[in-house]
Amino acid sequence: MSGTAGGGVLVARRVPAAVAERAQREFGAILADHDMDAEEALAVVAEKGLAAVVTGPKVRLTAAHAAKLPPSLKLVANTSVGYDHMDAAACKAAGVIVTNTPDVLTDSTADLAFMLLLCACRRAHEYEAIMRAGWRQGFGMPDKLGIQPSGKTLGIVGMGRIGQAMAQRARGFGMTILYHNRRRLPPELEMGAEYVEDLREMLPRSQVLSLHLPGGEAGVLMTPETFGLLPRAAVFVNTARGSLVDEDALIEALKSGQLFAAGLDVFRKEPDFDTRLAELPNVFLTPHTASATVETRDAMGFRALDNVAAVLAGRPAPDPV
Repeated sequence: MSGTAGGGVLVARRVPAAVAERAQREFGAILADHDMDAEEALAVVAEKGLAAVVTGPKVRLTAAHAAKLPPSLKLVANTSVGYDHMDAAACKAAGVIVTNTPDVLTDSTADLAFMLLLCACRRAHEYEAIMRAGWRQGFGMPDKLGIQPSGKTLGIVGMGRIGQAMAQRARGFGMTILYHNRRRLPPELEMGAEYVEDLREMLPRSQVLSLHLPGGEAGVLMTPETFGLLPRAAVFVNTARGSLVDEDALIEALKSGQLFAAGLDVFRKEPDFDTRLAELPNVFLTPHTASATVETRDAMGFRALDNVAAVLAGRPAPDPV
């Protein structure tokens, strides 16, 4: 670690250089040189009497942690939109403000989700493997055929900011857009997308299905039954949460041809994901990197520091959860 207690802030995870520079310049923050877990972070907070901690997913604050938070601690600032890695309710009940970083991941996540869609449809994993192996073998007209996404029907589950951004990208490919959401959007946000109240009615119409649900409150959404409701040879994309998917059912659907392909950025267990998925040629995989752009990671860190600045100045946090 580097830095001094100064402004009373611990940055308990590695962050981009621009974020680290601001944290030290504005708050004299203590900077971790690795991603801390909850016990390590809280020990530093207690030892130094710090008022705020900037966290990542390894800081899994449980109800047990919340019951014995250091008395100096006022704020836990997550550098992510999601905060299901911690018991936010227990922390708030203990008098500690919890914040997240909404809005800043929208474009980068939608970009990667649409990349997964294209790569799954066009067999990108297989094509790239052929080239890295040296190619040398010609292919005829019926060989290695992908699916053309242009003009297909895209079903979006979860039409928040990221779902809407995904829809906007799909419009550029002439896709018909259906969506399932807890509530229907106003027409100016739908922009021609069709609301389907019952997910089971939308699935048979979705040639491509993309998940954009926040958090894990939906439980396991994609099961043998729901995969079976999709039209045969559908394409499945997930940049939301791995917990939404029964991965045994996903693998069976990919092997049986019920799914033509899948594009996945999230998994039930990370980073120790089910490597059976990597053995399937019709899966395009990325390691939970939807937000991994310079612009977005800087924005995430800055948004967390905006919350720190507000709370330390006695103002309301901009992004309480």
